Amino acid sequence: MNINYQLTDRGLATNLQSVRARVRFAVSAFYFFQGLCFASWASRIPDIKSALMLSDGAMGSILFALPAGQMLTMPFSGYLASTYGSKKIMHFAPPMYALAMVLLSLATSPVQLAIALFIFGITGNISNIAINTQAVVAEKMYRRPIMASFHGSWSLAGFAGALIGLLMGVLQLSPMYHFMMVAVVAIGSTILNSHYLLADVSSPAEKKKFFTKPDGFLLSLGVIGFFAMSCEGAMFDWSGVYFKDVLGATGGLVTLGYASFMIMMTSGRFVGNKVIAKFGQKRLMQINGALIAVGLLIAVVYPTIPTAVIGFLMVGFGVSTNIPIVFSMTGSHKGMPPSKALAAVSSISYLGFLLGPPMIGYISEVFNLRISYLLIAVFGVMISLLVSRMKVMK
Repeated sequence: MNINYQLTDRGLATNLQSVRARVRFAVSAFYFFQGLCFASWASRIPDIKSALMLSDGAMGSILFALPAGQMLTMPFSGYLASTYGSKKIMHFAPPMYALAMVLLSLATSPVQLAIALFIFGITGNISNIAINTQAVVAEKMYRRPIMASFHGSWSLAGFAGALIGLLMGVLQLSPMYHFMMVAVVAIGSTILNSHYLLADVSSPAEKKKFFTKPDGFLLSLGVIGFFAMSCEGAMFDWSGVYFKDVLGATGGLVTLGYASFMIMMTSGRFVGNKVIAKFGQKRLMQINGALIAVGLLIAVVYPTIPTAVIGFLMVGFGVSTNIPIVFSMTGSHKGMPPSKALAAVSSISYLGFLLGPPMIGYISEVFNLRISYLLIAVFGVMISLLVSRMKVMK
């Protein structure tokens, strides 16, 4: 992979520091608006569900169309970014993702919604692989860890998207107008920031290979990513239920667990670069796994609101830098183009995000939610153990 660290059409390369800062801002903007589009959709799921008069089971089945589109596109996403460069892909993929979000609001039947979600998953995956590849290129230009702050921008967008969705609901503005406004701003950001992206070009030999088998190191990173994203998914989908059903929280306290987790995860990602530089990737991931395990054990063994908040704060920080480190290590691994390596590792990792929450539900159905959360604590232990066995990590 030959990387050209020059900005095109702007002539601003006279000051390396300002160039780096502008590139970093541009990549962060792509992460932010990618997250904002997803959060906007998530915030209006109840409204769309009600408009189509869908049952919980029917909506749950339709939601599988999104990860199906993501998983189906994984090999193609890596090939596209490797062949044409992430910069070129980011000129059109994020706008297509924003338009696919608008398409969701236009669905008038369950079938149409499923098709729109499938397209949303496809465009989202193509964008994700290109954006993460661009982040790897930017990190190489900096020659120090900056990946965590990019993912922090995505997490920050989750907060913004939830607040905007709440405001739109209060104003009784339909999802269509809500999504159209977000799409216009997101596409505008693409037009403004795409000029500052870095060119990344694969070698001719790399371009010819549609599929490259990942080696043992990448497979190990994928498994670590699986456990990490299982933890994230479980906290996203079940933290509110845990506070309500297990701890007996009422009113605004129901969202306290989710808020605690998200605040610490987002904060951890913005300070994560300095923490990674201080402790190193391997040691920090070992600590992260321990924080996830201990935090969940505290919440399970001492099921009160104050102790659960402390536990969820620990889990949030433990989760914060795992995926940024996994993607950073993946993109810098030699022997495979970053885009294809990211597609391979993401394929395994996102399975955790897909399978983790349903797994929690099934175990809770047989036993209870406290027991199912113990499984996520075990995942934290597995992260620490797997990282300890990897000798290539820094």
